[in-house]
Amino acid sequence: MTVSSMTGFGRAEGAGEGFAWVWELRSVNGKGLDVRARLNGAERLEAPVRDAVSKTFKRGNIGVTLNVTRPGENTSYRINRDLLADLVRLAEEFDSSSKLGAGTIADLLNVRGVLEAVEQTEDDASREARETAMMATLEAAIAQLAENREAEGVKLHEMLLGHIERIEQTVTKAESCAGARAEAIRARLQRQIGELMDAGQFDADRLHQEAALLATKVDVREEIDRLKAHIAAARSMIGKGGAIGRKLDFLCQEFNREANTLCSKANDIELTSCGMDLKVIIDQLREQVQNVE
Repeated sequence: MTVSSMTGFGRAEGAGEGFAWVWELRSVNGKGLDVRARLNGAERLEAPVRDAVSKTFKRGNIGVTLNVTRPGENTSYRINRDLLADLVRLAEEFDSSSKLGAGTIADLLNVRGVLEAVEQTEDDASREARETAMMATLEAAIAQLAENREAEGVKLHEMLLGHIERIEQTVTKAESCAGARAEAIRARLQRQIGELMDAGQFDADRLHQEAALLATKVDVREEIDRLKAHIAAARSMIGKGGAIGRKLDFLCQEFNREANTLCSKANDIELTSCGMDLKVIIDQLREQVQNVE
């Protein structure tokens, strides 16, 4: 199972009950699931639309647009005969010597309110049948969006694993640095203690306590062990897939915390360089994690 991206597009068309409609869904990354619907006259479907989207997706800002048309609609007209009769009487009053011709009647029909378009009515059964068909088409658009998000997730999956591989290589390099080896730390401290003892009178017990404290401060083995554990956890999450974006984002914060500590404890140039490289790679990983559902 692969991870799913939060970026994608879905579109589906349908027709029925004298109507035609098109659903379009656009998805981008977001902290949670935010569904914004523009239903253009079918607002009563908003609740079912939100419910359908939330059943498939857990995260992402998803815009849902519905466009409805009536192809080939025949418009009926009704003549306001009372208003037309009044207009005819007024015309005859001003010109009683001549009869009104067809052209004059046509002019009167253009007067506002004489000729009215008759809106077609739709019964409840027809509307419910159309809305049911619309929701079925929405499911097809949702399926296409999910497919596109999964396709983007395949690419994202490879990029995430690539960043984890680079983090592991850098951690391995840091572990091999002379400054990270306990033996090197112990040998250097023993040499320094010996030089100080030869130079004058010192409290050996106090000096050994200070040396042990210093060794603890510069020992990065614990940070390296935690980084290795985070690497294993990240690979396990990515392998399982699903809605793991939040967990991966939290893990990136833990990666960054250990890298910062590694840099602060680094006691040579090579180890410091490894710590800085880790921070760069972790930032790149976190940038990609923002697109994971």
